[in-house]
Amino acid sequence: MRNAIALTALLSPAVLLGMSVPALAADNGIYIGGSVGQANVEVDNIPELSSEDFKGDDTGYKFIVGIRPLDWLAVEANYVDFGSPKDTVAGTQVKASGDGITASVLGFLPIGPVDLFARAGLISWDTDLEGRPSTDGTDLAYGVGAQFRVWSISVRAEYEKFDVDDLDDLSMFSIGATFTFL
Repeated sequence: MRNAIALTALLSPAVLLGMSVPALAADNGIYIGGSVGQANVEVDNIPELSSEDFKGDDTGYKFIVGIRPLDWLAVEANYVDFGSPKDTVAGTQVKASGDGITASVLGFLPIGPVDLFARAGLISWDTDLEGRPSTDGTDLAYGVGAQFRVWSISVRAEYEKFDVDDLDDLSMFSIGATFTFL
């Protein structure tokens, strides 16, 4: 009971401060930014190499350009680089690489200075897995995230999934920032 009272006493000022920050939240408008994180690539049963699976991850990054005309809606384009994940397949070191351009619509749920968001859109991608021909295409991209906004700066964390036909899993968890200007 004493711990609950102490926790309430510690958190109450933080909650009150959080409720007063919306006045500092960024205006809607055009924004730019970037993120860095962990990209994951999985390919099951690679017949050109063996019947084994490729599962690798590496540092990925993305550049962000968007416009948020309404508190609950944004349109965003990203350049995404999935890094160069490596894995050992049939005793051989295999490296993958991939990148793409995404176009997404984001729906926001503003809660004070914090925005929860979901995204849905398309990715035009290019992938290369050693031992296989390079491939490209356009497929579905979607994700969820949260961001904290103060003035014109937002710090965000998000998880994105890319339904690339040739891969069994392509996803990325990233942390980044955006800057909004009018």
